[in-house]
Amino acid sequence: MDSPSGIVYLVGAGPGDPGLLTLRGKECLEQADVVLYDALVNPRLLTYASRASCEFVGKRAGKTRTPQEEINQRLVDYAQAGKVVVRLKGGDPFVFGRGGEEAEVLAEQDIPFEVVPGITAGIAAPAYAGIPVTHRGVATSLSIITGHRDPTLGETTVDLSALAQEGTLVFYMGVGNLTRVVDELRRIGRDRATPMAVIERGTWPEQRTALGTLDTIVARCQQVGIEPPALIVAGEVARLRERLNWFESRPLYGLRVAVTRSQAHVSGLTAQLEALGASVFEFPTIDIGLVDSDEPASAFSDFDWIVLTSINGADALFARMDRLGQDARMLAGVRLCAIGSATAARLEQRFLHVDLMPERYDAEHTLSAIVEAAESLDGKRILLPRSDLAPGFLPDELRKRGAEVTEWIAYRTIPPEASPEMIAALVAWQPQVVTFTSGSTVRNFCAALSETELADIAAHADFAAIGPVTAKAVADAGLNTSIQPEQHDIPSLVAAIRDWHMARTNGSD
Repeated sequence: MDSPSGIVYLVGAGPGDPGLLTLRGKECLEQADVVLYDALVNPRLLTYASRASCEFVGKRAGKTRTPQEEINQRLVDYAQAGKVVVRLKGGDPFVFGRGGEEAEVLAEQDIPFEVVPGITAGIAAPAYAGIPVTHRGVATSLSIITGHRDPTLGETTVDLSALAQEGTLVFYMGVGNLTRVVDELRRIGRDRATPMAVIERGTWPEQRTALGTLDTIVARCQQVGIEPPALIVAGEVARLRERLNWFESRPLYGLRVAVTRSQAHVSGLTAQLEALGASVFEFPTIDIGLVDSDEPASAFSDFDWIVLTSINGADALFARMDRLGQDARMLAGVRLCAIGSATAARLEQRFLHVDLMPERYDAEHTLSAIVEAAESLDGKRILLPRSDLAPGFLPDELRKRGAEVTEWIAYRTIPPEASPEMIAALVAWQPQVVTFTSGSTVRNFCAALSETELADIAAHADFAAIGPVTAKAVADAGLNTSIQPEQHDIPSLVAAIRDWHMARTNGSD
């Protein structure tokens, strides 16, 4: 992708769900020097552009916008400076995205460019609302129309009378002109009972859909409170939503969950919650920093057991081995205990199978499992890679039973500094659930917020703790734990949130 003269990639980001970005789009972002992105692009996609400078050039109706001429000039200037440029556009760059205009400018300047198509909202948003835009025997044609007026072209840009009387009509950016669209459809003779749907923020966790007919859709949208960005679907296929509504029927649909894990580990919990329909606000309260030191002084092969209580400990072990030029062969004969399925999975990535994994993921059950597996701990050498804040129960109890325990401070938990804007956004968002996966996440979360901000969140939210130690930290902070799984891992935490939400929802019916 590197080019001495620079190159521009016009990349479609898809309609919002980050999973709908194409593989080619991801490749371009990973190689980019500069990314110019729009308002409707999911910010998570920018994490792929780790080496790039990312510049917002978005525009929305009624708000400040970056002039198109300025965007064009930036593309030209960066490319002529030898940069790899990604123009990241919501949906598809050539479907109402002005990508064609940008491509023309690049062609005029003899700048190399590539178009990377994206999944357009006109197909994806109806699909996520349970509406196939075409269906054999129902709709065999599809028209995609902009609902915006172009001030340079007069009152309307589309003569709907030129379109087929049957088939599906999809209007982009039309919610502000919904009444005009309805009037025009009536004028061209569409049946007043024609099914219609208006989909707000299609494919995003906050997606909402209003369903009605040509006669009722305006009132229905007012009742639901539909706001831009939204698109309109008119046609018999909209009726299929009543049977095919899968996205908004998921068990956690509409539940607002704040996730406080470290930035390095937040994505797994977020993905599992969003797969069940939750809307997630990522508010990391800890950073994990591996300790670069010469510890442990003994070789790993000198230990009888290595007890890894988290993924972070496993990562620290691998990092230390890599610095020493070692690999998994150094652990031949060493028994491995992993706390939690995620830790065991991380070891298996290095072709290491655990010898012991306690049924319950806490210090007491870990101790019992080691004692039972080892039969006798007298003289056994045990390495504990741990955080700087780890409690002393496990090493102390192992020593009482005759083990020689080496506590290796392999990583540190550091509270990141949350910006005032991020805190204000979290409070205004009013999460319904706040998740905690360690005592540190609880303490750092409470320290980041003022008493008033914490009280505001506590008035609307229930708190989910991954286990009893974390729940105690919640209680120490003067808060109540409403959700706690029996198994202390992320899948069980997600399942407990699901069960809690479904019980609460069913109880309110």
